[in-house]
This record gives sequence, structure tokens and C-alpha cells, in this order.
Amino acid sequence: MSEYPPFQYGKPRFNQDTFLGRLRHFLDVIDPSTLFVSEKRLQECIKLLDSFKQGTLPPGVTDAELWKAQKIKQAIIHPDTGEKILMPFRMSGFIPFGTPVVVGLLLPNQTMASTIFWQWLNQSHNACVNYSNRNASKPAPFSKFFQGYVGAVTSAVSIAVGLNVLIQKANRLSPTSKLLVQRFVPFPAVASANICNVVLMRHTELSDGIDVIDDSGKVVGTSKIAARHALLETALTRVVMPIPIMVLPPMIMAVLEKLPLLQRQRRLVLPVHSLVCLASFALALPLAISLFPQMSQISVNQLEPEIATATDCKIVTYNKGL
Repeated sequence: MSEYPPFQYGKPRFNQDTFLGRLRHFLDVIDPSTLFVSEKRLQECIKLLDSFKQGTLPPGVTDAELWKAQKIKQAIIHPDTGEKILMPFRMSGFIPFGTPVVVGLLLPNQTMASTIFWQWLNQSHNACVNYSNRNASKPAPFSKFFQGYVGAVTSAVSIAVGLNVLIQKANRLSPTSKLLVQRFVPFPAVASANICNVVLMRHTELSDGIDVIDDSGKVVGTSKIAARHALLETALTRVVMPIPIMVLPPMIMAVLEKLPLLQRQRRLVLPVHSLVCLASFALALPLAISLFPQMSQISVNQLEPEIATATDCKIVTYNKGL
């Protein structure tokens, strides 16, 4: 089978019915090389894809060129708004821009102030990523997203600070045990806040619904049930994602810090810690977002009656968001 199948506009290059296909697709989505694409190259890709849609494709253009053009456009341009996503908030920028925050979250011997700062920074970054990659088929006032952001930051900081206080008051734990347990505090705080972040930042989708489209790409209606499915799938990925990121580095570093080299050269602890966090992040992100396809499908029988009467299709599609 050719590495590049016949090009299909707006469709994923890899089979989205399998986890492996979705994983290969999202490895393309988070490819950080697209962060360095120039404006000229982006416009060339958009023009090439427009030519394909209009049936005026220049002779000699290959499927590989079309797939690469679509990869670049989808990495930079929001599918609903058609606007450029700011570089730090693209999925391709999530690992490069998010890793320093993860390193900060997992630093040992955190003070109350540093705990609050890193949780705030993490949820601020997550909120911007959620907003930038939201389902924007229905407009929503920015104030709604700001309320969601405040709720997410409050939940993250409250959980992290509360757990730290409980650990400090746990008299039965030795200082060494307290330090070890404290390293795992970011996980429940981040996982809980991630759910709050997704739900609060996108709760207008639950009340207004999101567009569902048929096989031909035509919008056949707005569904609140599809919106619930979209938010549930996104929330699940945001719970799974922190598990390797927040759990593996503390376990690995607890072992590595006992090595003679790091015992002698304490200056190496932070660089090694950063590399471990980067590797965990690079592993966790594609695995988590591959759990569900971005363009998810649902049977019309599960949706509102008006959707079923508006189309002959048995299955419709909605943009889950990322």
C-alpha cells in the first residue's frame, strides 16, 4: 500500500476507525515542524487545496503534495472559523510550549506561592488551547469562556493547595515520605481541573448545541446530545493525558536522583528532570487525543428527532474539538 493514498479533501490520511490510525493522524497534528511554516508556504498550501476543490489543479501535482498541504493548513487554521491559531495554542505547539510548565509543576520542594503560580500558568495555557481548538460552529461570547477560565484556575489551585496542606499536617508521614507524596499532588489537581476547564470553557455548547453534518458535508441541524458526547470525549482525554505526564516523572526521578552521578552533580537534576518530562509529555499527548477521532460520528437515532427527519443518513458527523 502506498504511503500516500489517493487524496481526499478534508478527510484524514489515516483510517480513523482504528486506534493506530488515529495515533498516526494525531502524530501529524502535533508535529512541531509545522510551527516553522512561513506565511508564504501556508498561502501556497491553501491555494493548492482551493484549486483541488475547484477542479483546477495544476498538472503534475501528487497526492503526497496535497496531503502535506492539508496537514499544514489543518495545523494552523481553525476548521470552523478559518482563522490562524496562535502558535503557543496550536496542538503542534502544545508539547514545546507546555513542557516548561510541566517541569515547573513537578519541581520538588514547592512553596505555596510556587504551587499557586504553576497551577495558574498550567490552567491558563490549557484554557487558551481549549478556546483556540474549540468547536466554533456556533458563536459564543468571550465572557462565557472567561468565566470558565476563572472556574478552572480556582479548582486547580484549590485542589493543589488543599492537598499540600493535608500532606504537611500528616504527622504519621516522615519528611522523606512527605516529599515523595507531594510530588504526586499535581496529578489529581491537574486531572480535576482539566475536566472543569473543558466543561466550563465549552459549556455554551451544551446549552446551544453543535452542528452535525451528513456524508456530503452539509449541516443538517444543531444537536445538544452531540455536544454532550463531544465534551465527554474531550474530558476523558484530558483525564488520561496527565497520567503519564504527572505520574511517570516523579517515579523515574525518585530512582535517577539516587544515582551517584546525580548525587555528585546536583546541577544535572533539573536538565534530566526536564528531559524526563518532555519524553513523558511527547508520549502522553498523542496517546490521549487518539482515544477518539476529532471528527466523531454518531447514529441519528441517538440524536434529537428533528435531526433524524432532516437527513436520510443513518450516521452523522460532528467536530469534537481537541
